Formats: sequence, structure tokens, C-alpha cells
Amino acid sequence: MFSAFEWMVAGRYLRARRQEGFVSVIAGFSFLGIALGVAALIIVMAVMNGFRHELLSRILGVNGHITVYGAGGALADFDPLAGELLRLDDVIGATPIVDGQVLATSARGFTSGAMVRGVRAVDLRDRAIIADAVSAGGLARFSADEGVLVGYRLAQRLGLDTGDRITLLSPKGTPTVFGTVPRTASYTVAGTFDVGMYEYDSGFVYMPLDRAQIYFRMGEAVTGIELFVADPTAIRTVRREVIATVGARGRVWDWQQANAQFFGAVKVERNVMFVILTLIILVAALNIISSLIMLVKDKGRDIAILRTMGATRGMVMRIFFLTGASIGVVGTLMGLILGIAFAANIETIRRWIEGLAGVDLFSAEIYFLSQLPARIDADEVIVVVVMALALSFLATIYPAWRAARLDPVEALRYE
Repeated sequence: MFSAFEWMVAGRYLRARRQEGFVSVIAGFSFLGIALGVAALIIVMAVMNGFRHELLSRILGVNGHITVYGAGGALADFDPLAGELLRLDDVIGATPIVDGQVLATSARGFTSGAMVRGVRAVDLRDRAIIADAVSAGGLARFSADEGVLVGYRLAQRLGLDTGDRITLLSPKGTPTVFGTVPRTASYTVAGTFDVGMYEYDSGFVYMPLDRAQIYFRMGEAVTGIELFVADPTAIRTVRREVIATVGARGRVWDWQQANAQFFGAVKVERNVMFVILTLIILVAALNIISSLIMLVKDKGRDIAILRTMGATRGMVMRIFFLTGASIGVVGTLMGLILGIAFAANIETIRRWIEGLAGVDLFSAEIYFLSQLPARIDADEVIVVVVMALALSFLATIYPAWRAARLDPVEALRYE
């Protein structure tokens, strides 16, 4: 498609002489703009994908995909209902739970709000994201009903360690003739857990199901049943089946309903960042137009000589197209390498920058996660590369067309 002569002339024009230095500077900025724009777009998209994936995996690992709550706040005869739900094709797990908010205190006088979740030890073992995050020996002690599991950030806040006592104060107190007396109970800390999500590590306490039923005075009932399905993304179909099975015995709430606003905000932010960073590539492409137009003006005499020597308009157009496209292709390639390398090592780079600057760039309290995630999507990378190349190629068409339309007689007359 392109001859060796066209490649040679295009390469010569990319190596500007001293009097064409300004054109070379503009071309250099175009190259840097495209490279940085592609790299920034790949990095940001990878971080947004990683952020969503990590949050989703932790939220759906700690909580069920669908929760069936009791119609009146309590769900009696939950085991037969759980058996019915497990017979549904897409349901792979059913866990009875007891939930309640408490005020947690320690012997050192520290206090913090917390969410107590009562669950059977066998069910807790089946949740790998929690079971694998429990401190050594904690799960065994929990299974032996020797205490509760406390999020490690909550334990740090209260000054607790394994074997210490944690006191829980429930707002749902016991009615007496003197008023409502807050319900208080003390438990041994069997261990701590670190699932890597701030919300859970700083505010959750796991308690054996039977003890939670006693503490919250649920009798033989539970708060609800958490269901796990084979494909969480196809939750609507399963939800209809669960509603039909539960009937009037309870109400059904799935993970998309519970986190709709949160994940909706993440999606909007991701799309906005994509548009903003695309503008960087667009500006760099406009710089290619500027540099090529100036190059065409400076090379008017050369173009005229080429035309008089037999070069066709198509040949001239291809030469300048190659000149501009080379900037876009090389810039995109450099941006691709830089973006993938940065995204693949982003946590290491973050820790290095934090150590160098002495600041916390990724606070778990703000961003929910304890590590900066990145998940490179090959399809998105291809879209970014194709978009950058397309903008670069489009930017070269008009200057190349102007060069091809240049009249040799007029160009030589005014030289």
C-alpha cells in the first residue's frame, strides 16, 4: 500500500532540521499527549474495573445475593423454608442469620457502633472470603462456641485482642416498670478477621446463631435467610422464583436493590472519567493537525519539486498521512505499554510514592478497600487503542489532503 520511497520521505520529515524545530516540538507534544492520554485511560479504566470487582466480590462474599426477611421482622420455621429454597435450580446456598445493631465496648473504656451477625459455624466456614480471613485458631474457637469474631479494625479501635472480653449493648432493651433497660452481654473474642473492606472490618461482629437468638430474644426465629446463587448477575430471574416460593411468609431483597445507588454512582463516575480522559487524546490529535499543516507550509517547495518529478497527488497524500500517522501509532504503542505496566504494578507504585512523600494516597476509610485494585480488561484496552489510532488517522487526513492539492507552479512562484 505504501512504497519504500513514501516511507523514506515521511521518515525524513519526522526528523526536522533546525529551521523546522518548532514543527518538531509540536509533533513531540502530540506524541506525548497521545501516549499519556492512552496510558491514563487504560490505568483509570483498570482501577475503576478493579474497584468495582473488589467491592462486588467482597459485598457478595460477606452478604448473600438474595436475603429473605421475615414479614414481621422475624422468620419462624426457617429451616423448612431454607430447604425449599435450596431445591431451586439456581440457588446453591441458604444461610439463616440474625442481625442487630449494638454498641460495643471494651474493658479499656473504648466504644464503637457495630453490627452483630449471628450465623452457624458450618455456614461461616463455607464463606471462603471470611473463613480465610480469620486469625489463626479463631474459626476453631468460634466453632466450639468459645466466643465471637470481631473485625480487626474494630478490635484495634476498642483495644481488643484474642481472649479479651467485648461487651455488647443493644438498643432494644428489656421493658421494666422503671422503663426500658438496655440489654447487655459480654463475650470472649475468639479471633479477628480481615476481609479487606473497611466497612466490614471496622463494624462487624460474628456470633454463633443460637447465642444471637438468645441475645436479641428471637426465640426459635431468625432475622432472615441469605441465599447464594450460581450467577449473581442474573439475579432477577432467580428473584422471581424465590418470591414465588416464599409467598406471604417474608419479603425478598437482592444485592442489586441493596447497592443500586452505590454501584450506579461508580458506573457514572467511570463513564465520566472515560469521556474526560478521551479529551486528552483528542487534544493531542488536534496538535497533529497543527504540526502537519505547518509542515506542509514549510515543505511547499519540496512538494512542488516532487510533483514536477512525477509524484502523484496520491503519493504526496500518503507521505504526509504516514508522517502524522506515525506519531499516533508510536504514541499509542508507548501509551499502551506504559498503561499496562503501571496498572499491573499500581499497588507497588502506590506504596513507593506513599513512602517517598509520607502521605496516605488511598485511605481505607474513604475508599472502603485497604489496597488499590486494578483489573485490566482486554476488550477495553482494545477499544482505547482503536480509538486513539482512529483519532490520529483522522487528524492526518486534512493536512495530507491540503498537501496533495498544492499547485506546484504556485508553490515555486513564491519561493
